[in-house]
Amino acid sequence: MVEIRGAIELPAVRENIELRTADGLTLVGELAMPVSGNPVATLVTLHPLPTAGGFMDSHIIRKSAARLPALANVAVIRFNLRGTTSPRGTSEGSFGNGIDEKHDVAAVMQFVADRGLPNPWLLGWSFGTELVLKYGLDYLISGAILLSPPLRRTTDEELKKWAGADIPLVAIIPEHDDYLQPDAAREKFAIVPNIIQIDVPEGKHLWVGEKQTYTVLTHIVSFLNPAALPLPTEFDA
Repeated sequence: MVEIRGAIELPAVRENIELRTADGLTLVGELAMPVSGNPVATLVTLHPLPTAGGFMDSHIIRKSAARLPALANVAVIRFNLRGTTSPRGTSEGSFGNGIDEKHDVAAVMQFVADRGLPNPWLLGWSFGTELVLKYGLDYLISGAILLSPPLRRTTDEELKKWAGADIPLVAIIPEHDDYLQPDAAREKFAIVPNIIQIDVPEGKHLWVGEKQTYTVLTHIVSFLNPAALPLPTEFDA
């Protein structure tokens, strides 16, 4: 048995992928699938702000891809938004301040449709939540998860659209967030009465440490495949 923590990578079928945007860019990424059988759900991840160091290897996103195919039978897609570099490579283009990235979201959702991946959920972290809120309802998704949403680029009009949505919208709010803490989040999200807000004691915006990582992954799996809970802390190698 091996302890599940840090940068451990559990078994999965990992495929380097390329996404083509409507404005002519190629984005690089990875699809991680369970080793056997079909996934019960698909987690489509949108990473934090590229101009502040966010990329497809931002640790919660990387750990989702490293662990959830094996632990929760969930497929995970992660990719670099336009102009973003990681060890996987560099996506073409340049940062679009959340506007041009609408094409990036469209490209990854087209990939999901082309592959027939089941029950797609959008997971945005920080800047990625802005993209979820702006563009997520344009696609057939099973739900959306907002991890540490700053709500800096999201308008009230965009939020109000989610009030009429018939899919779950989940906001995971760290107690000590740098941008939006639980009480302020409740105030901002009051125009979306159907939102599921989960406040995480001791949580911080970057979710550093195994305790916070485990908490976040547990909340994600509670929506995508609750039968897989509790997530194990050891794996039979």
